[in-house]
Amino acid sequence: MILPDLYKGQTLLVATKHQKERVIGPPFQKAFGFQILIGDLDTDLLGTFSGEIERTLPPIEAAREKCLRVMDSMGSDFAVASEGTFGAHPSYYFVPSGTELLMFKDRKNEVEIWVQSRSTETNYAWMEVKSIQEMATFLERVKFPSHGLIMKNNREDFTSMEKGILDKESLYRLGEEYVEKFGRFFLETDMRAMYNPTRMEQIKLLTQQLIDKINTLCPHCSFPGFSISDVQRGLLCAQCILPTQSILKTIYRCQKCYYEEEKSYPASKYLEDPMFCDYCNP
Repeated sequence: MILPDLYKGQTLLVATKHQKERVIGPPFQKAFGFQILIGDLDTDLLGTFSGEIERTLPPIEAAREKCLRVMDSMGSDFAVASEGTFGAHPSYYFVPSGTELLMFKDRKNEVEIWVQSRSTETNYAWMEVKSIQEMATFLERVKFPSHGLIMKNNREDFTSMEKGILDKESLYRLGEEYVEKFGRFFLETDMRAMYNPTRMEQIKLLTQQLIDKINTLCPHCSFPGFSISDVQRGLLCAQCILPTQSILKTIYRCQKCYYEEEKSYPASKYLEDPMFCDYCNP
């Protein structure tokens, strides 16, 4: 189903100072007829990747706060904001990963819809450098100079820091200055979207997922964002026929009228492989 012209001609604020409107704005304009404006908001006030301003809010609360602040400051009821987090993958500890969350907020109609994804498609990394000759392998791995870098004298000290380094001349000049002054320096990937094409691509993909979710209407009242709100576990093991922790059903719920539907998950799968059973494979 396609959403009726609920948002045609309305102003959508993209809460960003890192050029995310480039990948968020055009799809929203095409899908819903929004007029796109960049939200007048310093999102760094809620925390920075480089660490000089601590990020204290969970991602969903940070995205919500960005939407609310930009709507209040610019007088619109429609906003979209994203929040990213980066670190070791929770299951594969030596593999870096990134989690992106993207939220659409329609205050006028009391709609809040968000999507989130985790991916190992990230260049997130850092290294300690004592000699600029040590950097070559690291620079190739993090896709420099197409992706920006941050240089610090210490990972937890922000008194000497350069962001958005995108050319080798500046990198090596600054590196020599830091080695001479501090004896070493730290290089980090700059995870701000405009300096990180890999991250920008993930936000682009997530934008389409969010649009698809908004366009899924409640079968009962046609309200946007009819989506999974909960799951029921207990898919039966194919060997012992006892319930496993695997998902048996997904529960879809409307934010507006609270209509619910249960669907088998996945629809074609009725028994779980014994390798995922706590009884057969403890």
